[in-house]
Amino acid sequence: MDDSVRLASDLAQVARLATTGAEADLRLLLARLIRRYRSKFPDLSAELIAILETPRSAPTRTATRPTESRPPESGNESAGLAILRSWDPMEAVEDPVLSQPLRTQLQNLIAERSRAEELRARGLEPASSAIFVGPPGVGKTRAARWIANQLGMPLYSLDLTAVMSSRLGQSGANLRYALDFAKSTPSVLFLDEIDSIAKKRADPADVGELKRLVTIMLQELDEWPSSSLLLAATNHPELVDPALWRRFGAEVKFEMPSTDLVKVSIRRFLRDDLMQFENYVETLSKVLDGRSFSDIERSVESMRKALTLGAGTPGEIVAEFVAGGASAMTRAERISFAVELAERTSLSQHQIARMTAVSRDTIRKHSKISSLGEN
Repeated sequence: MDDSVRLASDLAQVARLATTGAEADLRLLLARLIRRYRSKFPDLSAELIAILETPRSAPTRTATRPTESRPPESGNESAGLAILRSWDPMEAVEDPVLSQPLRTQLQNLIAERSRAEELRARGLEPASSAIFVGPPGVGKTRAARWIANQLGMPLYSLDLTAVMSSRLGQSGANLRYALDFAKSTPSVLFLDEIDSIAKKRADPADVGELKRLVTIMLQELDEWPSSSLLLAATNHPELVDPALWRRFGAEVKFEMPSTDLVKVSIRRFLRDDLMQFENYVETLSKVLDGRSFSDIERSVESMRKALTLGAGTPGEIVAEFVAGGASAMTRAERISFAVELAERTSLSQHQIARMTAVSRDTIRKHSKISSLGEN
């Protein structure tokens, strides 16, 4: 295909996307065109880059769900661009529940980006990348959205599962096209489960295609522009290639919520129903201690739904939830849990006995409180 025919085809695709209002798709296509015409038409590429870097006006839409970027239908290479999802920087993002040390670390990362010129004036470069480490459900994705929102940048999330499901030989191309787009305009790119494509190259079980993906990521991190921020996340840091790990500008550790943060998150997730469940927050925190934020949110939402649908009073709903958790415990664990509820909550021994299947006599026997009268 000669240049004039290709230009005509690309122009038609641009017009089609522009008239349908598919802005995310249009920006993906422009990023691909910049790469295609950079050598033959440098002025055109420079003009396209300037267009992508022009600040966008505030959107009029109100949707808060992430949008999936769909590629133009023609051309095999554009298929890789469908693996990006985007969040608009104008959308409100709730302040995440974080420990104070973690919050300080993330705020320092934001400050580096916000005050980059001050750092450069002193010969220092702000971090352009960071890797989040921690078990599932502890807030890594929420934190990425919050950081992007604080910086006023769009957030792009790369679907690494889609990268891996690509046709053999296409994974690397799809990954590079998506990364090129994220670099073409100031933004935050989030790579969740980075270990799925960045495993140690010494792993004999990995095929050559996976090793090429690691090489691509190494090159991209070395060349990542200071105008954008690359965030990666992993539940398995031991699997990530050491050479790639060393290239991240910062390591941020996310841990399971402490007892205090469990209570904070319960209150946060109860939202408008907090007043109705306030007397049971302490009880719920005992059951949900040791759970991730996502598990806590899921459990609290199920109780809110039960209340909304008239499944019972707040006390009855909590009792059923606690009973379900206690049923999985050994007898010794149930006794210990029942005694803790008796000593640290305002529940009556009758309520506790019903929730835990531990008799009131047993609770009295093991409790340090001398009188446990019926409340």
